Amino acid sequence: MQEYTTHSREETVALGRTLAKTLPAGALIAFTGGLGAGKTAFCQGLAEGLGCTDPVSSPTFAIVNYYRGARPLAHFDLYRIHSESDLAAAGFYDYLDMGAVVACEWSENCAELLAQENPICIDIQRVDENTRHITIR
Repeated sequence: MQEYTTHSREETVALGRTLAKTLPAGALIAFTGGLGAGKTAFCQGLAEGLGCTDPVSSPTFAIVNYYRGARPLAHFDLYRIHSESDLAAAGFYDYLDMGAVVACEWSENCAELLAQENPICIDIQRVDENTRHITIR
């Protein structure tokens, strides 16, 4: 387990960028943390570190955003996903199979299903307006 404290959005993005360089193809990242915790900021860093060229935004309404690049990233919002058939319909397993790094916000909604894929679990807790406590397991 690794623990970090970031003091700005830029530091959270930078931590994601650093982690991206260590990820193998097909890695799964399961995020937990409340609204505004910094999950999408962390994903922006992941995308940058993976060499993705598309702008990063929250996948709340789309369910999944796919970012193209040297090492692609599929960024899921699982807030409205609760079953294996929902995951499959959204292309979750297809992205893993093609070797994309897959990052899932609101992973607690499918925790048992994601656990079968050996995820890297990242919890982001908001300490104050700028400070985040980030735990990576």
